Amino acid sequence: MVLYYDFPIIRSEGELPLYLVEMGVNIREEHFIRKEGYKQPQIIYCTKGSGTLILDGKTYIIKPSMGFFLPANYPHEYYPNEEIWDTHWVIPGGSAAEQIMKHFGFSKAGVFEMSEIKTIEHIFRKMHEAIRDDSIFGNYRAAGYLYDFLIELYRVTSSAATRKITSSAVLKAVDYINANYSSSVTMEQLCLVAGVSEQHLCRLFRSALGSRPMEYVAKRRIQTAKELLNSSDYSVDEISERVGFCSGSYFCKLFKRYEGMTPTEFRRG
Repeated sequence: MVLYYDFPIIRSEGELPLYLVEMGVNIREEHFIRKEGYKQPQIIYCTKGSGTLILDGKTYIIKPSMGFFLPANYPHEYYPNEEIWDTHWVIPGGSAAEQIMKHFGFSKAGVFEMSEIKTIEHIFRKMHEAIRDDSIFGNYRAAGYLYDFLIELYRVTSSAATRKITSSAVLKAVDYINANYSSSVTMEQLCLVAGVSEQHLCRLFRSALGSRPMEYVAKRRIQTAKELLNSSDYSVDEISERVGFCSGSYFCKLFKRYEGMTPTEFRRG
């Protein structure tokens, strides 16, 4: 049973790289068998009850704070397991929609889990209200909220995935880095704190954080360096020393690699 759905009348906002095509809420999702898939990509997530999703011959139970992504024209089937299976759906469009979705991890059909759902629901309602309450600029406002929605969905799904793959070893190493980045930090120290081998720690860091341990250290130092460049009169060499780099030249080299400009250029704005 559909509680509400929004099909915005697409006007000039259809020229935007990302805009909202369709969204809605089902308080009891129907049984859909789509052998040819749906014509557009769909993001569907559950807030109450549970249902079953069948993809590529595999069966998934979809519960609250879980959802699934279905690319356009991708065969699928889903149906409720209870009297109530509350689902929310969003369909994005636009010339850059596919690229943006891919960047946020939504390129292949699959199931995702969310670490929390409150903010997602808040943005979802904002999209709905924009469409319903503003017939002139509502579609533009909804497009902005859609981008926020995708960013937040990426955050909460990444957080949920990170909790699964992040061992206590990574958490211990990150805590150590955050407390000691301004002084000397070595792989030997990180491995000792984490209690694992160098090879294993590197693998864990790549899975959880997308970088090597010492690369994370450098980025953490640069993060603080940027704050000092904006808020202090310290020289570049002084900042380099304060955040833990062994030399000003090495600091400048890494800063330009990660930020695309020198520390001095960054300070000038």
